[in-house]
Amino acid sequence: MKKGLEGLVQVYTGNGKGKTTAAIGLGVRAAGHGYKVCMVQFLKPSTKYGEHKSLKKIKNFEVKSYGLKDFATHSNRRNYKRLSNDAFNYASKTVMSGKYDIVILDEVNFSAAYGYVKLEDVIRLIEQKPKSVELVLTGRDAPKEIMEKADLVTVMQEVKHPYKQGIKARKGIEY
Repeated sequence: MKKGLEGLVQVYTGNGKGKTTAAIGLGVRAAGHGYKVCMVQFLKPSTKYGEHKSLKKIKNFEVKSYGLKDFATHSNRRNYKRLSNDAFNYASKTVMSGKYDIVILDEVNFSAAYGYVKLEDVIRLIEQKPKSVELVLTGRDAPKEIMEKADLVTVMQEVKHPYKQGIKARKGIEY
């Protein structure tokens, strides 16, 4: 972080749409001010999401994805733990490296809530992160222990969603 600013811990959670989008928006804003940003995506492939194409054009915003072809398929749960742990190991090294001002752990809340990564490891990372690093954790079902450690918690609430009207996820809008 810039001299004199202490990095905080932010959480974006809830059933509503926009958690990853909010974190990316924060990262893009920060990159525009010269901050170095890294987003580590848990359980999301790098080949599907439009943000990967856009973020590659921002020189100080890196993205590392750990995921299967389809994020939401339940048949691949046996691989979720391995992928989540790979993502968490990379994320931990990234946070502790001091190379980045902002580190976004996209879908880490989901991974912790469902036991794909150990909740106590996530809590330890929050507690041990360098003071200069802003840490952003996204994903549904954020465990209360993570929310208690955070400085900012935003809960996205679904009020209405086109999926319930039979409208499938649209390229460029939902992914």
